[in-house]
Amino acid sequence: MAFSDRELFARILKCEAGGEGETGMKAVATVVMNRVHVPDGEYQRVCQGDLRKVITQTCQFDCVKGTLGGAPNPQTIWANPPEEIHYQIADWALSGNKLWNVGEALWYFNPFSASCPPTFPWNGSGSFIARVGLHCFYNPTPLYSET
Repeated sequence: MAFSDRELFARILKCEAGGEGETGMKAVATVVMNRVHVPDGEYQRVCQGDLRKVITQTCQFDCVKGTLGGAPNPQTIWANPPEEIHYQIADWALSGNKLWNVGEALWYFNPFSASCPPTFPWNGSGSFIARVGLHCFYNPTPLYSET
């Protein structure tokens, strides 16, 4: 059974940020929608403004991978059905809302440390903007447009 875009969005929010509370999930939802609406660079070229393509783009979200490090991934969007809060946050983001302190961030990750690196991804196309919970968020630099 194929999931609707809303269902897929709710599932990625639960899997990627379910333990980060409402603010953390809204921050991740903001990044996902920023990728949908970005006017240039890799996400526009590859995903063409399509939410489903953003979520399922290769090597973007661990929760879409069936294996991690050669072992089965027990935490996937297929194995973890969303709850009402995940649908509510998906609807919030689909309605055009954004978490203000995440800005135009296109990336986030958990560094498993107390500090966030100044750039991410490692090619320098993102610059640190904010930390929300355990995740560091990054706005695109001019280099991103060339990706």
